[in-house]
Amino acid sequence: MKLSNKSQALYDLIAPAVAACGVDLWGIEFLPQGKRSLLRIFIDKPIDENAEPVLNEEGEVEQGRGIGVQDCVLVTQQVGAMLDVHDPISGEYALEVSSPGWDRPFFQLSQMSGYIGQQVALRLIAAVENRRKFQAKLLSVDLKNEMIQVEVDARHMLEIDSNNIDKANLIYQD
Repeated sequence: MKLSNKSQALYDLIAPAVAACGVDLWGIEFLPQGKRSLLRIFIDKPIDENAEPVLNEEGEVEQGRGIGVQDCVLVTQQVGAMLDVHDPISGEYALEVSSPGWDRPFFQLSQMSGYIGQQVALRLIAAVENRRKFQAKLLSVDLKNEMIQVEVDARHMLEIDSNNIDKANLIYQD
């Protein structure tokens, strides 16, 4: 679950601009696509269960629950202006800003800690037990040893090194 050097440089550059907008930088994806690249920024903010409903400028009800359109617009403006000044991406690029969504991708091992007991989808770099893709229940996250433990089938546990995880995301369940 490590960022490429380019993605890490972009993350470090845009993190202060995102923080200035009052939201958390959940993660980024930088996808070079020929002549036009894509920079996708995922933002999040804590849910405030005690927040009173209020109307925003568009007349939409906001209850302190996650990311709204205005948050995305503000981050797009702030990060876009900062990218124009520093120009870290050669050529044309598209900038997308959104919440991580219900099936949120995980960019850091620590992000998975809040989802113990939930289903995750994993794509590994090197196969474990002849498989690179798993859907499993997340049992534990060991930040010190950079490992996760998952239950693939009933009573079939696996320990996976986080450095072997190419992609991980939450599986939405209602």
